[in-house]
Amino acid sequence: MVEHHPVHNSEVFLLGLAPRPSEPPPSPPSPLTPTDAGSSTPIEHLCLDSAGVPTADAEEASSTARRRVAGAIHVLNTEATALRSLTQLYKTDAIATEGFNAAVDAIVRQCSEKGKLVVTGVGKSGHIGKKLVATFNSLGLHSTFLHPTEALHGDLGKIGKHDALLFITFSGKTAELLALLPHVDSGLPTIVLTAHAQPADCELIRRRPGAILLPAPIHEAETISFGVSAPTTSTTVALALGDALAVVVSQELHAAIGVSSVFARNHPGGAIGATFDKPGAVRELAIPLAEVAVVQGVPGDLVAADLLKAGYESPSGWVAVKDALACPARIRRLDTALMGCKLVDLPDLLVPRSEWISIGADTRIPQAAHWIKDLLLASDYGEATCSGESILAVVDGKSQVIGVLEAGELLRWQEP
Repeated sequence: MVEHHPVHNSEVFLLGLAPRPSEPPPSPPSPLTPTDAGSSTPIEHLCLDSAGVPTADAEEASSTARRRVAGAIHVLNTEATALRSLTQLYKTDAIATEGFNAAVDAIVRQCSEKGKLVVTGVGKSGHIGKKLVATFNSLGLHSTFLHPTEALHGDLGKIGKHDALLFITFSGKTAELLALLPHVDSGLPTIVLTAHAQPADCELIRRRPGAILLPAPIHEAETISFGVSAPTTSTTVALALGDALAVVVSQELHAAIGVSSVFARNHPGGAIGATFDKPGAVRELAIPLAEVAVVQGVPGDLVAADLLKAGYESPSGWVAVKDALACPARIRRLDTALMGCKLVDLPDLLVPRSEWISIGADTRIPQAAHWIKDLLLASDYGEATCSGESILAVVDGKSQVIGVLEAGELLRWQEP
């Protein structure tokens, strides 16, 4: 069913009026046209495509960024080229290869005789020298930096009779190093790391004919590469060659226990130290025999003061007299009143080889620690009486002693 309702709208009808023609509503007023005398602001031109067009400032910033990166790439390429040239030199040049081998032999020999490497240089070469000293020490190679000017004012005492010296000088004629040279024992191995590829071209070597040349030339002068003579490429090749020397020497000196374990022991801190796990095998805790100071002389003629002095100078604190060893813990027990006593009258100081406790180098540390603790508790154990000052001889698969260790190191060890 359809329902009918009134229809509502908004129209109004006036009855009785004549109809009027329909007209559209008037247009809104137009804005005033500016005149020459007016101060109206002109309307800017609007372009819908202008958003993608770079401004002058943006173009300048982009050009600056490209120029900076291009400059950096030029420096990196130049220094990389210098390193490639240096690599090729040591592959093909007899003087370079002979010099490197002689330098390795000299440092290994002197460090094996309880000597150290003394590095010297001034300016940027001095900074390179200090970095190399840090690298050598972290790899278990006793090293120290000697400033040539300070050397002439008392620091010559840093140089020992078993040391080797490394002079770093790009020019080969640094005045401070030439002044130092006459005061250095000519019998000590002297290595010169310089830009010269021929010994005859290096003033330092002309004044010390027996010196070992380590050539570190660059393929072009820094003024040509960068327009300034600031040490850049030259210090890069010097640092790289010094690093190569440190790594190769450490590999020879620590062949028995491995360079990695030595570095882990010397670098326990920081992010690098955090990357190393707790030592897994006893060999990683052992003191290499090369780091045990040897006291020359007959035990019956030596006194406690001789042993104390040797322990102080030893890089590890360990001292050997013939086939007997004194560990740091025993040396620390020495009383000042006993300094004049003969070693033979101090039976608890030196431990003869027959009383060393042998342990396999690859024994896991937790296993070794439990074993030593069991020995300590077993009073009736017949082979040796074990204490924290007992000496452990760390042996390899051929029963050769490769290092030593205080039993206390294992007794103090705890599970991580």
